[in-house]
Amino acid sequence: MATKSPTTIPQRPIKPAEIDSDGTVVLERRTQKTKPPKMHQVVMLNDDYTPMEFVVIVIQEFFSKDLETATQIMLKIHLDGRGVCGVYSKDVAATKVNQVLDAANKAGHPLQCVSEPIDS
Repeated sequence: MATKSPTTIPQRPIKPAEIDSDGTVVLERRTQKTKPPKMHQVVMLNDDYTPMEFVVIVIQEFFSKDLETATQIMLKIHLDGRGVCGVYSKDVAATKVNQVLDAANKAGHPLQCVSEPIDS
């Protein structure tokens, strides 16, 4: 029966600066840099059937905008075909999209809303 002898991992020599006064080995602490999560924008799309008042209410309710800001976003959606309602992390943006689509569906409106990653 042929077996390989266990391979040993070469140990690097411990420098005296790495040994604490009581003889224990001190490891170097390396700070880890984590990247911030990729952000997503929630975009509402224009259609010819959803009432403007409903869009304003949805923006106020799900994106916590005041009446004036919600009206400005609604007009941007109406004039440009799309408008950004907010910028969130991926999971929060997906939740906002689902809330908007559910509210529109329950109200019988074809309002569409999507989440798009923001290129940094």
